[in-house]
Amino acid sequence: MDIFSNNGRLQWVEAFIKGIPYARASGMYVTEVGEGRAGLGLPARDTWTGDTERGLIHPGVLSVLADTACGVAVGTALTEIEPFATLDLRMDYLRPALANQEIVCRAECHRVSRSVAFVRGELFQPGRAEPVAMVNATFMRATANTRRQERAGSAPTAAAPMSPDQAAASLSAPVSIEPSQVFQSTPADLPETLAIPPGRSPYVDFLNVHQQPQVDAGPVFRLPFKPDLIGNPILPALHGGVLAGFGETGMILHLVATNPGLQGVPRGVDFAIAYLRSAKPVDTFVQGTTVRQGNRVALVQVNIWQDDPQRPVAQARGHCLMPRGED
Repeated sequence: MDIFSNNGRLQWVEAFIKGIPYARASGMYVTEVGEGRAGLGLPARDTWTGDTERGLIHPGVLSVLADTACGVAVGTALTEIEPFATLDLRMDYLRPALANQEIVCRAECHRVSRSVAFVRGELFQPGRAEPVAMVNATFMRATANTRRQERAGSAPTAAAPMSPDQAAASLSAPVSIEPSQVFQSTPADLPETLAIPPGRSPYVDFLNVHQQPQVDAGPVFRLPFKPDLIGNPILPALHGGVLAGFGETGMILHLVATNPGLQGVPRGVDFAIAYLRSAKPVDTFVQGTTVRQGNRVALVQVNIWQDDPQRPVAQARGHCLMPRGED
C-alpha cells in the first residue's frame, strides 16, 4: 500500500479508525481524505444527547470527534508513519448542535514542524451551511508508543518503524485489554451517587459519571473505566477526546451542583484542554473550580486525574452560558 496516494491514505485512515476502540464503538466513519486533511462523521444516536429538554448534543461528543479527526489529519500530513499525541485542544461552540443528527468534522493539518503539528477544523451538521463548532489543536510528534508493562523499570523508547502495511494491520487488529493492565483506583466502599438522574443526559449516562461526597473545594466526579473509552490500544490509554468530554461534563455538573435551584443546563461557549500525561485504563476523576461567574457567563477550571489529584493527566477551562428562562 502506498500511503502517499489518495487510495493509500484512505486505507490507512480506515485502518486507523478501526483500531481505536472508542471510534469503532461510536460508529465513526471517513468522509474525506487528502494530504494533510481528513473528514470524519459520527452517526446520529440518542446516546450523544446532552440536554434532553432543549434537544442538544453534549459538547463532549463534538470534542471526541474533533480530536479524532485532527489526529487523522496529522497522520495524513506526515511523510512517514510515526506515533503522535494531542498536546492541547480548543473548542469554540458557535451554535447549538441538534440532537439525533449526524455530525461531520473536517480537519486540516496546516503546519508540521520537527516536533509539533498544528491542526484546525470545523464541525457541521447536515442541512446547516454554517459550522456548529471550530477546533484548534496541537500534536506532539514521535511520542513513545510502547506498552506500559514493557516500560516498567526502564526509560521509554519509541516504537520501531513500521511499514504502512504493518501499521494498518496493527491498528486494525482486535484490541484485548489484559486484567493486569487495568489499574484499580477507586475504593469499593466509597459512598457516591449517579451524577444526575438517568435519562436527563444520555451522554452522561453513557459515560456512567458518578458524584462523590461534597467537599470544601466542590464535588468530585468519577468516570468508571470501560474498554470502549480506549483511544490508544498500544499503551493502552484513554482517548484524549474522552478526557475532554469528561472535563466538559465535570465543568457543567460543577455549575449545576454549586448553583442550587438553577433552571436549565449551562451551555458551553468554549473549552480548552491541555494534556499533561497519558491516561491509563483506570477510573478517572474531575473536580471544578469557578474562576468567575456573572449573570450570563461562568468561567470554570477543572483538574482531571487518576491516581493522585496532585498529578493530573489533564487540566482544562471553559466558559459556559448560564441558563435563563427565555433561552
